[in-house]
Amino acid sequence: MGRLRWAEEGGGRWELDMEAPVTMEGTARAVPGDLLPLGLSRSRRITRPKQLDFMHRFMASPLVPSFAGDPANGGQGLLLHHAHTFDLTENWSTTILEQLDVQKFSLLFKEFASNHVKEISWPKTIFKHLLDIFSWGLGTEFLFTQSSSFLVEMYNIKKGNRGKAIFQQKLPHHNLTLETAWPGLFVDNNGTYWDVPLSLAIDLASISPSSGLSYHLCLQHNSGKPKHFGGDQTTQVPPSLLPGLCARAAASIKENWSIWRKKEGKLRMVQPYDVFLSDPHITASGVIGAVASASFGDCSARLPIEGGLERCKAFRLYAQKTNLAVFADLFASVSCTAQHGNFQRLFLDLTRFNARLDFPSGSAFLTGVAHLSQDLYNSRQLNLEAIRAVCPELTVSLQQQIAGPFSFRVDSRILFDPKDRYHIARLDESIFAIDWALKVLGSAKATAWYSPKHREAMVELRFFES
Repeated sequence: MGRLRWAEEGGGRWELDMEAPVTMEGTARAVPGDLLPLGLSRSRRITRPKQLDFMHRFMASPLVPSFAGDPANGGQGLLLHHAHTFDLTENWSTTILEQLDVQKFSLLFKEFASNHVKEISWPKTIFKHLLDIFSWGLGTEFLFTQSSSFLVEMYNIKKGNRGKAIFQQKLPHHNLTLETAWPGLFVDNNGTYWDVPLSLAIDLASISPSSGLSYHLCLQHNSGKPKHFGGDQTTQVPPSLLPGLCARAAASIKENWSIWRKKEGKLRMVQPYDVFLSDPHITASGVIGAVASASFGDCSARLPIEGGLERCKAFRLYAQKTNLAVFADLFASVSCTAQHGNFQRLFLDLTRFNARLDFPSGSAFLTGVAHLSQDLYNSRQLNLEAIRAVCPELTVSLQQQIAGPFSFRVDSRILFDPKDRYHIARLDESIFAIDWALKVLGSAKATAWYSPKHREAMVELRFFES
């Protein structure tokens, strides 16, 4: 499903579900109105239990690792995952998930090794601490038809249950998703995770073509007081996660341009490691769209706008009354991709570079342009806030084949801040990854990525990502 991402209110990129190693389900939704932490560009994904089952069966990986923060700073450290999938009928399957906390296991081992009392047996000690070092999950999926499915998952059984239920229906040129989660996991622009006691969402998204019109409608209801996932009660709760109802709609038009493409030079009778990465090329694309939302309830509150361009709200059609807020804005992005190599040979046959400029708020951009034009016309010193408003966000990605199906990839986000005359451009964060192209599937890969800024790592499957 090609989901249209959300232009967000606070400045930044667009909302997109992201990978989250902090829980067994492996995903988190973006806090509405917040910039997501940088993640490698997303593609079609399957559920976490199915990913684990695939890696066990076809990639000789009985244990799949993830890393969720440094234990010294309140993180969970290294985790190992395993899944058992049982096909009950032709259209009904059940999965049992296991997660081992390596940090707790090592502490238990050290405790046992330092205890020399002979009457304490190792099996009894392990059994006593099983609930502490292991987490279990249970999921079941039922396929009603080829185009509709129902999934129920329960995680952290016996440790404070987490669960979600998802109904998906494929419609002509659309995907309909009904999802409820208890609690719902969200992530804000600082990489902080939040639990909302109960989250309900209805999504209707057009199946995005390579170019043309796309749109996405969402109705979301949150109830209960949000809590910091790590238990820190001093951090301010994002207002959009407070109880209430929010309706959002976004539409965009995308256009692709093929500047140069080379079809010759391929090895005969040799299948590329990824069919979508088999042609050297230079391409460009542009997206322009609009987003609107209406919030009712406590979630309609907004943090005060900081900075000298507060008047930019006049361009945003923003109004707020008691427990009611309405928002509208434009967004745009421009990207360029260049690739060398056919990804067929054993060594250095793929070098790929991508750069994307994001303009998350059309109102802020137009306001900044108007202020700068006035300053130039009146020969005044340029307003630094106006310069920052017109500066886009730059995301660059570099991928290089190492050997065979393995390639190294790094994604970085660069922010422009004219207030700092010595560091006008600064590297906000980077994600490093090793991709293993699964040649037999045409276009699929296993990705192991690491975020130094958030100290998180994960191994996952991705399909049809170009």
